[in-house]
Order: sequence, then structure tokens, then C-alpha cells
Amino acid sequence: MFSYWEKKHFLEYDLIVVGSGFVGLSTAIHFKAKHPRSNILVLERGVFPTGASTKNAGFACFGSLTEILDDFWHMTQDEILALVERRYRGLMAIEKQFGAKNLGYVQSNGYELLEESQSEALDQMGAVNKILRPIFKEDVFSLVKNREKMGFADQINYIVKNKFEGELDPGLYMTSLWKLAQELGVRILTGISVCEILKDEGIVLAEDGAGEINMEFKANKIAICTNAFTKKLWAESDIQPGRGLILLSEPLDFKIPWKGTFHMDRGYVYFRQIDGRLLLGGARNKDFEGEKSTEFEVNPKIKSHLEKLATEVIFPSKTIAWDMKWTGIMAFGKIKSPIIQQLGVNTVAAVRLGGMGVAIGWQVGKELSALLSKM
Repeated sequence: MFSYWEKKHFLEYDLIVVGSGFVGLSTAIHFKAKHPRSNILVLERGVFPTGASTKNAGFACFGSLTEILDDFWHMTQDEILALVERRYRGLMAIEKQFGAKNLGYVQSNGYELLEESQSEALDQMGAVNKILRPIFKEDVFSLVKNREKMGFADQINYIVKNKFEGELDPGLYMTSLWKLAQELGVRILTGISVCEILKDEGIVLAEDGAGEINMEFKANKIAICTNAFTKKLWAESDIQPGRGLILLSEPLDFKIPWKGTFHMDRGYVYFRQIDGRLLLGGARNKDFEGEKSTEFEVNPKIKSHLEKLATEVIFPSKTIAWDMKWTGIMAFGKIKSPIIQQLGVNTVAAVRLGGMGVAIGWQVGKELSALLSKM
């Protein structure tokens, strides 16, 4: 049961945002900045954002060479250019807004490891650089000389460098969003699971984490920012969950001979060092069907594959002791562009980040806020 005060002050809002990840908080912040008198609530079912915002690998990236080449099988050149630009501009926007220190951001360069079977990508590197030049004004990709100094296995025949990519700390990014949201007066409630949204009536039906208290929130406008978990609230959406596994080693007892962020296998595998440890993740392409899940579980097939890469390719002949493992759940669809759409009289959605929430979450939130302002 609710008190008179709770009903009076805590159940009705100008805007309710469902989901407190990068997109949800960015939406609330942008809307509040434009409408400072608005009363905004963000609802989150977990203690921390449920999907991938604080569970990702912290890559400030926009696509490796082979990943971009792979996109040409599904997208036009203009679509690819627009996608890369959106990601890159998004990264620059959050650095400008919050500052590199508050994000833990370092432009440490991105690298891609290629085997001989992937050498055809090098033949197309010049063409890709030419396509991307309108955005970056210079070549993005180049071939690394003296690759042997990085200490990878002999099967790595080529290393491609991307000097525009870097890394950040997802926890610091989320902390910056929390701080700004609180300064603006955005209210955030965690442990609230949204069961249904009446998209034309402005009603959000929810329950507490124990499923014991039923709540009915009302709002003039509602924003769905639940990414991989959107089908529960919008069954018709083109959303396919994609689970990603990350492994973190114990502190390594040897010197790491490289710096930066690294990709393999068309971007599906990624690794970096953090605090003297190896962070290694991805490889969902080794079991696409098994990873189309919203359950936070570890796929043993993928875990084994990553562990093998660590000791046979990344640090050949070294022993790696693993400290932590976790999964984050992303959202994909038929195309890589996010969905930013009005769903009803009172409701909009911004979902399907395609594994690029770090790069585009802030900008997507800004675009969704603009759509809300027009309603």
C-alpha cells in the first residue's frame, strides 16, 4: 500500500524513461536540459543498468577494417559512412561533455590482428581509407611495421593500426552520467521491473524486485530505452539479443609488450590490458544461436575458445590465471543503425545499439529527446 505522500509526489511525471543505461540517462539529461521545469523519472529493474552499459569492455571504437569490409555485404557505402561517422562523432561528443579524465578516456590506438587467410583486407585498405577520409581528413588504417615486437603468435601475419580509436572506463562514464542527472534533478529508481506500458495512455505498470508491490506510474511522455530487453515491452520490435562474454585475468607476472585496444575475427573478439591484467571478450560468432539469450550465463564453448586464444595467440606459451568473468547483453537487428521511433501517442523508443552503446548512446539519447520534445 502507498501513503498519501507517496501517491502525491512519486507516481506522476512529465517524462518516464524505462532503462538507466547510457541511452536512458542520456535521454533524461538532454530532455531535462531543454525543459528544466520538467519532472523526470528513470526506472531500472537492476541495482546497476541491466544490459551492457556497465558490463562492456570499454572500447572507444567505431569499427575495425575487416568489420567495415564485412558491412559491405549488408549495407551501402553511404550507410556505412553514416554509421562510422555517428560512432566517431558520438565518442568526441562525450569527451567534450565530460572530459577525458572523467571518462578514463585514452586515445591509445586500435589494432586488428590478421592471419594470412585475411590478407585480402589489406588490398582494400586504401579504398576504405578513401571512403572514410571525409570524416577523418586523413587515413584511418595503416599497416604496423615490426609487428614481432608485440609478441603475438606466428600465425598473426599482419597488424592494422587505427590511430583514431581508444579506450575508456565504463564505470567512470556511468558515474559521470549519474552525477549530471542528479545535478539536473532527474530522479532514478532502481529495483523496479516494468511489466507493461500503455503506449497511448501514458501509463507504466511495474512491480518491485520481489514482485510483491504493484505500481502504476503516469507520465505525459514515456521513453523506452531497454535495448536487448525491449521485446517484453514492444513485442513487434526488430530486436535480437546478443550476449557477450568478458574474461579478466589475475594481475600478470610478466610485462605486456603492447598498448592499445585490439580486435580479431572481424571485430567479434576484442582485448586490452587494464591495471596490468588481460581483459578479453567476445567471440559470440562461435555460437550465434546460443548467444541469442537474455540470460546472464557463461557459454562454456565461448569461454574455452577465449582462454585458448589467450595462451596460444595473445600470450603464446604463457600461463594465464583468470580472476573474473561476466556477461553483458547487447541488441542487434537486420541493420546496424539504432531504432529511434515513436510508438504511440505518448511513447517513444531508442533501442538496438548494435554493441556500440559507448560510442552512440549519448547521441541517441539526444535524438530521442528531440523526438520527445516534438510530441
